[in-house]
Amino acid sequence: MVIHGHQPGTALWPGTQQVTNGQTVLLHPSSSRWYASAQLDAATCVPEEGTGAYDLLDRYHVEPLKQERIDRAYFKMDATERDARIWDLRRQLGDRLTILGHHYQRDEVIQFADFQGDSFKLSQLAAGQSSEFTLFCGVHFMAESADILGSPNQQVILPNLEAGCSMADMAKPEDVELAWQTLANLGIDGIIPITYMNSAASLKAFCGRNGGIVCTSSNAPRVYDWAFSRGERIFFFPDEHLGRNTAVRKDIPQDRMVVWDPFLPLGGNTEEELRSAQVYLWKGYCSVHARFSVEQIEKARAEYPDVNVIVHPECRVEVVQAADNDGSTEHIINVIRDAPDGTTWAVGTEINLVRRLQAQMPEKTIFCLDPIICPCSTMYRIHPAYMLWALEHLVEGRVVNEITVDPATREEAKIALERMLAVP
Repeated sequence: MVIHGHQPGTALWPGTQQVTNGQTVLLHPSSSRWYASAQLDAATCVPEEGTGAYDLLDRYHVEPLKQERIDRAYFKMDATERDARIWDLRRQLGDRLTILGHHYQRDEVIQFADFQGDSFKLSQLAAGQSSEFTLFCGVHFMAESADILGSPNQQVILPNLEAGCSMADMAKPEDVELAWQTLANLGIDGIIPITYMNSAASLKAFCGRNGGIVCTSSNAPRVYDWAFSRGERIFFFPDEHLGRNTAVRKDIPQDRMVVWDPFLPLGGNTEEELRSAQVYLWKGYCSVHARFSVEQIEKARAEYPDVNVIVHPECRVEVVQAADNDGSTEHIINVIRDAPDGTTWAVGTEINLVRRLQAQMPEKTIFCLDPIICPCSTMYRIHPAYMLWALEHLVEGRVVNEITVDPATREEAKIALERMLAVP
């Protein structure tokens, strides 16, 4: 992946560092600042801090991309003035610009989106865009997918390069390759690799060249059908929970599933367990959805006897099974929107989406299962100040924070993404 218009800066968080070949390498990042730029306050609750994600990311020695420091005036600007400037720049750029916004973005960002959706819907929209510029208000892997699926003349811009995804960082290409080769060395064949959309382009390329496919939370059950029509086993990464919940939905016994921990020999399994498994699940997860619990569901049912509980399939399997319904963000939106007035909904997904549903449907009682307001800390990195900064440069003829996937990776990743889009 190549980033254009970005000047490397100094590390924006404390931690132990060493300089290698002129590059500063962060060895042990401080958990409280791992994705937090010094220019923008972190969210009041950072889910990675309470779910063990930082420990895992430290083991991977993950070094997030560093955003160019922008003038403090962008953050001090009155919101009304800032928004008026963004709207004016949008009008100047006209149909040369498309803004895509993920459902988990804050309202201050989503108001500017031409289209909003979950990762599956935004992938479809990215594939169909013909505008010159796409400002992607999501996270890094989404911008990569937009570049892969977009037209050759399209330039994809991520307003803040620090908007990554901790789940995507839990699977490194070299570790996935090693696991794949280990299974092959054991004589286990007929495996179809599936990578969740929340993964790097390099992992999508891995699936493309190994007969595999990409999935999202919207189409994961259909992708499982696709895979089992072509092989006997599935290797699913990086989200253990979406992979497990989808397998359960397909009536695969849990004793036919194993978790692959890249830090343990044979992924922490015996040869016999690997040979008898039907689904191999990578040890990775979403920190936001890991916060939801069965206890929260029980509390909601005690307080609201008629409550309907709906959760995202990135939640743990016991949470999904305790809920009344589960599905992607698009599914959650549609189910609640179609429900009768006066109904009560406890929702297990990101707080910005839940708040938006509350505002749009005041005739229904809608609340988040998690009593602590804990947004996706990486989606939170997108802020109108960065949007204004990027758009001002576009109007001046300079593209900043362009996300470009290298040609070889792009070609192989596009195979896997197009397979995903073609699944009925």
